[in-house]
Amino acid sequence: MAVNQLEGKKLTKHLDENVKLINEILGVGKSFDVIHRELHYAGLDFALYFVDGFAKDDIMNRIMQYLGKLEHEKLVPNTVKKLLEQHIGYLEVELTDDVKKIVTQVLSGPLALLVEGEEKAILIDARTYPARGPEEPDIERVVRGSRDGFVETLIFNTALTRRRLRDPSLRMEYMQIGERSKTDMAIAYLEDVANPDLVELIKEKLSNIEIDGLPMAEKTLEEYLFKNHWNPYPMVRYTERPDVATVHLLEGHVLIYVDTSPSVMITPTTLFHHVQHAEEYRQKPILGAYLRWVRFFAMVVSVFLLPLWYLVVNNPSLLPKELQFIEPNKVGEISIFWQFMIAELGLDILRMAAVHTPSALATAMGLIAAIVIGQMAVDVGLFTKEVILYISIAGIGTFATPSYELSLANRVVRIGLLIIIYLFGTVGFIIGIVLWFLLLVFSKSLDTPYLWPLIPFNGKALLDVLVRSPMPYKNKRPKILSPDDPDRSPGT
Repeated sequence: MAVNQLEGKKLTKHLDENVKLINEILGVGKSFDVIHRELHYAGLDFALYFVDGFAKDDIMNRIMQYLGKLEHEKLVPNTVKKLLEQHIGYLEVELTDDVKKIVTQVLSGPLALLVEGEEKAILIDARTYPARGPEEPDIERVVRGSRDGFVETLIFNTALTRRRLRDPSLRMEYMQIGERSKTDMAIAYLEDVANPDLVELIKEKLSNIEIDGLPMAEKTLEEYLFKNHWNPYPMVRYTERPDVATVHLLEGHVLIYVDTSPSVMITPTTLFHHVQHAEEYRQKPILGAYLRWVRFFAMVVSVFLLPLWYLVVNNPSLLPKELQFIEPNKVGEISIFWQFMIAELGLDILRMAAVHTPSALATAMGLIAAIVIGQMAVDVGLFTKEVILYISIAGIGTFATPSYELSLANRVVRIGLLIIIYLFGTVGFIIGIVLWFLLLVFSKSLDTPYLWPLIPFNGKALLDVLVRSPMPYKNKRPKILSPDDPDRSPGT
């Protein structure tokens, strides 16, 4: 029987009927990890259900040992009520007669205890999930700072956030999404700071999602929430750092935590949220500003260096006399455009190979790619030395981009500009830049303009993006979020 056919189905007072129904639904006897135990305590029959690997054995054994010592008179009448109020001392306990809820809870980890003659089951949340310990995220490393990061267990992630933000207005609202997967998730926000309309908009969008499961966790949610499927630029920022998540909560953002994923979604975000890194705030303001400008330069280079060089190679008249030395001495056996296309493809293959290569072999793979393949490609005439140089610089700029999603989007734009220059020359470059800018101007993340504070213009906020401001001066929350409490300084 499918779970969606259980709507409105209730337990009866006959334990054997309840057991037969739940055994059929859970596949007891077919699935080795779904356990059904028939118990007899104080003259009463019980049925216990749990999933092997989820239940805490010590708590389950202590409950069973205690029940084994009880006498019949202490459990009747109102057996379930007496068990709940007097004998089962575990904190996270509830009653339900809904068969669908019992099945969902058992598959989520809690124990279900059914009693003969009672129409309600006792759900005991004595679960534990297989989990790794918090450790620093690979793609958000800092020289100084905390080394803990989010993991794949929802409750661990919410606890890491509350450890840094002990505000009583912090809300962690629980939801389940997925008709079959029943994936746990939480919406986090500061109730007296976040814009209530924003919170309700996100809740409404999440509640309207109709899907059987979330195998890709937060990434599947993103595609339902934002729907800009053919826009390469990320509409949401991901983070695996609790300190970064806390900073955005204090600004008035709404965060989405999804069980089984170590990445937390920050909503809404603009382009400029993706160009900041925690390292900038771990250094003094002047050093943080310097690091930020270095990142900006690297990102601009990653997008425009190759298209501009290719443009002036095709149109030498555009090149000032002082820069004519950057022209290639010889074109090579194939055209510059196809050299770039092959090199871009090679970079992506190298990146994917690095993901699948064990750490112990990654250095050797890099040496092979850089020395053997790169040098031999130049020697045989496949690439010119200039193409190798500029594609390497652009690649470094891509890797220096703080947001992995933004770096991939910039790479797509770079390739698009190369293609349009190849087809239409200088006019194509101008058209490509205009189309790229219009794409960013008209993009929105949950009704938030993607280029804010540049468009619409906000001078103070833009200055804060360009220059890493000292923390004592950051006493206002971003206006674009329309926070209920715009002031960050207490008492103002």
